[in-house]
Amino acid sequence: MEQRGFVFHAENLLSPADAVATFLASVSLSPSGVERVPLDAAHGRVLAEAIDADSDYPNASRSAMDGFAVRAADTPGRLRIAGDVQMGSAWPHALAPGTAVRIPTGGVLPDGADAVVPVEDTALDGETVGILQGIASGENINERANDMHAGERVLNAGTRMTAPHAGLLATLGFADVPVYNRPRIAVLSSGDELVAPDVVPKPGQVRDSNRYAIAATLRALGAEAVHVPSVSDEPGALERALRDALTNADAAVLTGGSSVGERDRTPTAIASLGAPGVIVHGLRVKPGKPTVLAAIGTRPVIGLPGNPTSAVVILQAVVRPVIDAMTGAQGVPDAVEARLDAPVSSREGWTWYVPVSLKNEGGAWVAHPLALRSSTVSIIARSDGYIVLPEDVEAYPGGTRVTVTRFI
Repeated sequence: MEQRGFVFHAENLLSPADAVATFLASVSLSPSGVERVPLDAAHGRVLAEAIDADSDYPNASRSAMDGFAVRAADTPGRLRIAGDVQMGSAWPHALAPGTAVRIPTGGVLPDGADAVVPVEDTALDGETVGILQGIASGENINERANDMHAGERVLNAGTRMTAPHAGLLATLGFADVPVYNRPRIAVLSSGDELVAPDVVPKPGQVRDSNRYAIAATLRALGAEAVHVPSVSDEPGALERALRDALTNADAAVLTGGSSVGERDRTPTAIASLGAPGVIVHGLRVKPGKPTVLAAIGTRPVIGLPGNPTSAVVILQAVVRPVIDAMTGAQGVPDAVEARLDAPVSSREGWTWYVPVSLKNEGGAWVAHPLALRSSTVSIIARSDGYIVLPEDVEAYPGGTRVTVTRFI
């Protein structure tokens, strides 16, 4: 995109989707390598290899309830009880005609049996059991391989590990898991007005909150966030900080100084460090117009707005594909369908991200839009996600069905 002294020209601003596509076409990104980690430490990591089932699961047909294993052709009727199936082992005989075997939920179905009669549908009388109603072959049975069959692809490379994935891999016999290395991403803030969270701000000062929200987001996305001290507004300080940060990191994310004011030095600082430099400066979006997408070599440098809400929304809604490319993640953001309980409007030809809070009413999600203001800090913490008004939509009336992408 043409840059004219880093001054925004509306006709040159890209949509978020076009900006990300332009960036990813200019910078080749991929995970830095693969490591194996213990299964218990794999939560949140990204699988580096596809996983196939090593066997059939279950490996034998099993009972779906407590009852009696029978031949369906013998029902209804009174059958001799030939024995009991024990958990953890198979009954050692074939089921003879006219007989039944007690079986617990999960017990292996004996050879010759093709159905299970629930215990409540039987009448015991000494060594015999009365089957009160006829039963069809296959009833109350979990057939062999009805969950997974040998060789079946069950997880793809790029899957971010969750608790259910851990249980699945344990079932498949994995004690450790192949995952992509986590990229190290430096987190910087710039501005003389910033003070640490444990400092009481003086007039004109603010606590440096952005870096913690950004670092938490990066960790949730599978990266290793590395804090770098806040950068002053002294000329040359940002260049030095970025150069030092990138000697030990795979990328850098910074907030503040990305607009076009006299103190907004981020684009110039990045441009001084090497090619390709600034690839995108400014998006046709609200919030987050002054976003910078840049790179030094193959190391991304992301300049986020200084406004806390804008910084987090842009990182999660726009920059996420860049982080995903570095972590190897192929997943899609968590989203729910909801009904708007109030109207929202945007600017024609621009993409708007509107934070919303969610509540459940009668089993259905309702989304309440939250007003965006440049001074707000708490909105992002009070919202559950965001909705998108694309360029060709100027408003959604109350009652519109929308997709809410959850914040991570």
